[in-house]
Amino acid sequence: MKRFAVAVLLSLAAQGALAQPFPSRQITMIVGFAAGGGADTAARIIARRLAETIGQPVVIDNRAGAGGNIAADLVAKATPDGHTIGLASPGPLTVAPHMVAKLPYDPLRDFAPLTMAVTFPNVLVVNASVPATTLAEFVRLSNARPGTVTCGSSGIGGIGHLSCELLKMVAKADLVHVPYKGGAPAMTDLLSGQISSIFATPITAGPHIKAGKIRALATTGATRASALPEVPTVAESGYPGFEAINWYCFIAPAKTPKETLERLRRDLVAVLSERDIREQLAAHGMDPAPGTPEELRRYIEREYATWGRVVKAAGITAN
Repeated sequence: MKRFAVAVLLSLAAQGALAQPFPSRQITMIVGFAAGGGADTAARIIARRLAETIGQPVVIDNRAGAGGNIAADLVAKATPDGHTIGLASPGPLTVAPHMVAKLPYDPLRDFAPLTMAVTFPNVLVVNASVPATTLAEFVRLSNARPGTVTCGSSGIGGIGHLSCELLKMVAKADLVHVPYKGGAPAMTDLLSGQISSIFATPITAGPHIKAGKIRALATTGATRASALPEVPTVAESGYPGFEAINWYCFIAPAKTPKETLERLRRDLVAVLSERDIREQLAAHGMDPAPGTPEELRRYIEREYATWGRVVKAAGITAN
């Protein structure tokens, strides 16, 4: 009887906590990458203003590891009261399900989409010594020297890796993928000539392009990158339909009350629409892209299907 009474009290306490007006305490924003990276930078720019808008502190919780999967799992299992949200990337939502046999969450069922945060393309860059000034020339070079033209990335299953695999598929390019433990070491080896190419973010590659150490061949978005307007897209370079962009979006646990989700979405969209916030994000090469939960859900579903096909065709595994 005593145990039953305790259980009832705990249940009532939990219900009372969930029934409190939102927000009743600080918001925790879980980010799946270490401090200082692109995701963390975007999160901190947005969180500072969101705290003012929502009337509660917004704390960044960096949970790096497994390409963002650890952070996604934490969001999926968090108390669904709106006080825990995630800034998620393509990897855990659209790529990992096709690579990891026993993922501890379902990206299409365990999250409530709030809004897209930012999008940004990558740029295919080559070492200055590579004898190619256009994407077409680079593809021809790779086929003329089979097994020797390399394409580095920040890790297996990341957008850089998938961009490489997609280019191999659509352009019939003979590229050898070289995975690194992060974008920085990949860029270091590109600059030293240890690898031929990488798909890098425009903001990272920009200074090296201007210094003449590397050469930009094409960007990966549907339209030209605002940070590199003079560089054609892969599609413009002869491979129509190619698109492989980075993005960060906001998600919450699936069972979060609808009214709470709407409050979060409304405040996030308001922050992302402010001119000052947009300028801060643009300075880091990111394009704010606020929208509706339905738009985000459809986008994730399309990306899920697209990268599923690429992962299967390329035979990519988590190991």
